[in-house]
Amino acid sequence: MPTPSTIDRLPEDILRQLQQLLQDPRCTQLEATAKINEILAAEGHEERVTKSSVNRYAVKMKEIGDKLRQSREVAQMYIAQVGAAPQGQTGLLINEMLRSMAFELSLKMQEADVEDPEAMSATIGQLKNLALTMQRLEQSATINVKREAEIRKQAVEQAADKAADVAQAAGVSAETIQRIRRDVLMMAG
Repeated sequence: MPTPSTIDRLPEDILRQLQQLLQDPRCTQLEATAKINEILAAEGHEERVTKSSVNRYAVKMKEIGDKLRQSREVAQMYIAQVGAAPQGQTGLLINEMLRSMAFELSLKMQEADVEDPEAMSATIGQLKNLALTMQRLEQSATINVKREAEIRKQAVEQAADKAADVAQAAGVSAETIQRIRRDVLMMAG
């Protein structure tokens, strides 16, 4: 198994600072390297990062960011074509979170040591469980959409019946009542 890079061995808080520096367009990689090395020295860490390791990390993060942006664009196109309004914001949020987790897991699989069958088996098992979870969530969302549609249909039918009752009580003709009921149902459907 390859040795983790100096970037991978950074403490979490310092790694976050490096990420922030790399996202700042005013900060060059050379400046980010110097700043992180200053922080490491100030906190008593012996290890230092090199410009090469910072550059490799920046390139890797850019590639990952580009892939993630592409997957989001594809998802947005899909949602725009198919429509996602019935699902509700919570369902969309959960689906997006699971998609992100699946994406991150696939990245880890690409970087995993393929020589280790146990690690690959565990990763494949995780991916399988994640896919099953997503399938169940999608099925639940479909059931919820159908249930909401049925509830709306019943509410419209009740409104049409109520309108017909009010019209009948007012002495409106049966033909007009039928037209009112039909028009109310058509507006909803």
